[in-house]
Amino acid sequence: MGSTRAGPCFLPERGQSAARAKEICERCPVLAECFAQNWIGPPGSSLAQATYVPPPVQEMNVALGKWEAFLHDQQPMPALIKVGLAHAQFETIHPFLDGNGRVGRLLITFLLVENRVLARPLLYLSYFFKQHRHSYYDLLQAIRDEGEWEAWLRFFLRGVAEVAREATDTARRIVAMREEHRSMITANLGRGAGKGLTFLEQLYFRPIVNVNAVKQITDLSFARANDLVGQFQKLGLLRETTGRHRNRVFSYEPFMALFREDSI
Repeated sequence: MGSTRAGPCFLPERGQSAARAKEICERCPVLAECFAQNWIGPPGSSLAQATYVPPPVQEMNVALGKWEAFLHDQQPMPALIKVGLAHAQFETIHPFLDGNGRVGRLLITFLLVENRVLARPLLYLSYFFKQHRHSYYDLLQAIRDEGEWEAWLRFFLRGVAEVAREATDTARRIVAMREEHRSMITANLGRGAGKGLTFLEQLYFRPIVNVNAVKQITDLSFARANDLVGQFQKLGLLRETTGRHRNRVFSYEPFMALFREDSI
């Protein structure tokens, strides 16, 4: 991407209008940097070689204001359609120096929560967009060049459906794994099974731990917590990640492995 024209001061705080954000930004000491034109193109490309040139700063401010108004518009619209439109339009306004894509993808999840489609922010389309990178960029550009919203929305909805199915499958695998590991601990830890089960439950919230963390979770002495970690290692539930003899860190490996292949 080329140079930028908007720093973080353009991001309105909660309840703050885009006009108010602009007013604040106009008093910013780095005003000249904020008001430089940006563009999208291959690395090292100039403005003349850009694939896409977002609106200049004054028009960008107006566009952000209208985009914000759209987000808060109470006119009935299917939530997934609205979120898909909002993401595409944010990427087209492209207001920041860096991170427009990351912010835009996070907005999808946050807007789904805001619209009560999700109870928690647990659906991320980043991997789907990465898998279909060329289609993603081509379809966004088709909106800008030809107003081709329908193809973008079909792509976006397919992504939501695929990611939701994958998330459901992962959730089922986690439940099955949890029961399997509970059985392993009960069968192998004897009188220490109670503390082992307590530790296991916390690993789903905190899958990276050290012995001090295990001590706090289980209320065991350091020595006994260290023994419990060793037992979990023998069962294949924990893997030491640092290679050190002191200040060791352990990963709940079977759990982490469920996500590793889909990581970005």
